Amino acid sequence: MTRVDLILLHPPSIFNFRELPIFYGPISDVIPSSSLFENYPIGFITLSEHLNRNGISVRVVNLALKMLRDRSFDPEAFVARLDPVAFGIDLHWLPHVDGSLTLAELVKKHHPGTPVIFGGLSATYYHREIMADYPFVDFILCGDSTEEPLRLLMEAIKNGGDFATVPNLVWRDGRGGVVDNGISYRPPNLDHVHFDYSHPLKMTVKYHDPSGYLPFRNWLSNPVMAVFSCRGCLHDCVSCGGSASAFHKLGGPDRPAFRSPELLAKDIRAIAACTGAPVMVVGDLLQAGRDYAERFLRAMKRYRIENEIAIEFFHPPPAEFVRLVSDSLINFNVEISPESHDPRVRRAFGKNYGNAELEASVAALIDSTCRRLDLFFMVGLPYQDYRSVMDTVEYGGELLRRFGENGTLLPMIAPLAPFVDPGCRLFEEAERFGYRLFARTLREHRQAMLMPTWKQRLNYETSWMSRDEIVRATYDGALRLIELKAAHGLLDGEEADEIRAHIRMAVALEWRIENADVIDGSLREDIFRLNRMDLLCQKHELQWPVKGLKLKLPNILKLLFGR
Repeated sequence: MTRVDLILLHPPSIFNFRELPIFYGPISDVIPSSSLFENYPIGFITLSEHLNRNGISVRVVNLALKMLRDRSFDPEAFVARLDPVAFGIDLHWLPHVDGSLTLAELVKKHHPGTPVIFGGLSATYYHREIMADYPFVDFILCGDSTEEPLRLLMEAIKNGGDFATVPNLVWRDGRGGVVDNGISYRPPNLDHVHFDYSHPLKMTVKYHDPSGYLPFRNWLSNPVMAVFSCRGCLHDCVSCGGSASAFHKLGGPDRPAFRSPELLAKDIRAIAACTGAPVMVVGDLLQAGRDYAERFLRAMKRYRIENEIAIEFFHPPPAEFVRLVSDSLINFNVEISPESHDPRVRRAFGKNYGNAELEASVAALIDSTCRRLDLFFMVGLPYQDYRSVMDTVEYGGELLRRFGENGTLLPMIAPLAPFVDPGCRLFEEAERFGYRLFARTLREHRQAMLMPTWKQRLNYETSWMSRDEIVRATYDGALRLIELKAAHGLLDGEEADEIRAHIRMAVALEWRIENADVIDGSLREDIFRLNRMDLLCQKHELQWPVKGLKLKLPNILKLLFGR
């Protein structure tokens, strides 16, 4: 096989997770992936497609998934056998700090002459520290849209070009200095990006590597796809590394880059041609204005796609827009994150709407053809104490009493964990918001990720709750919410008992870890066993149904081998 130009590697959040006795806790209970965050960035696919289309071969390897699925898989031996022109490693969200840096050092150990390229929001934020302290990283591509800069960098690596001409690049000049070219590549929209969902299928066949391209561990049993309406955000939620403030801090554009609503609908149609999997539309459709959202819905109405379409709203949608969505989409689900029952807490978080507006939207969605409405609440917010968390859970119960008769409404609660994102307002102005940070540098966050309990990994506490109280409120709130969901038929008795048992085991385990002089064999075994269990909810609660075939093989074969 011809030598691959670029191999994109996705690491687990903690590289040596199979050996280190670390209790992960409920940090990933309301997302599809595991606590190792094995879901690689969708940018891997757009980067790979862009480069392959321009004559640069790219292979994606989900190393985290390979390590998670097969205990006998040896990542070091695997990496040692690879021989590309360059390696790319993502450090997008900060929980991957240990995995990304450990993997980069491992790559350099076996391939000292092969360039290592970092990318992602966290790599962008910490580019100075990475280049100063981690010599095994050669290049960092900064910003959120690096398809074209990466192509230019690979051309320069392959042909001996001038790195100074590559936008968004931070690089070593060979004389001990570091050069920052600055972020100048900021595409005004996402229409130039090809979200070609047949591309990973073609690459799977090309490299005979199904596990390398799977998005997360249980994807084959719970396939879910995503389309992106934009990169960036108009909203400014204070804890989000993808907020307007964070993007501005990272040198991003003043306004999100939106994808044409017609192209967004075509992205979904392309997915539906290959699979009956549910499709998540990432980004509030109303961010770009009502006209944008209505153009998308008109296109979707023409296509009459039967896949479950999940859409998120950062602000509760008005009733008339809900009716338009209901008229345009055959099967749809909605996600809203009110964060708290208390408008003061919600407003401090960056969401300025009251409960009356939220409840009017909930009522409209329940009365529509919406098949499920997920409401996400959070622990660890400004002005939020233990009592406030428990009142939020009771508010979820009140919404179930008012709107939960048909089983559409599903409230959930989870902690702000493990980190407040660098670049967000809580991170940059911690004292102003009543927060105390325990980690600020990349090195400090890496050390935190290796602590034995999830409480010790939290990089913050607030004026209203210590880390101990955040953990207590998380577990107690989850226990009460389990009771409420069971009372309204969202969980059967056996499921509710199982989750209660898991939470009580988690509380006991954390106490044992913190009070142990050493982590002996018995404690170690209990940590690994509980890490395999769901804590705050059952993962199946997050799943949307597949409509029809998981994989439509005739159409897939046409994509792979013919027109």
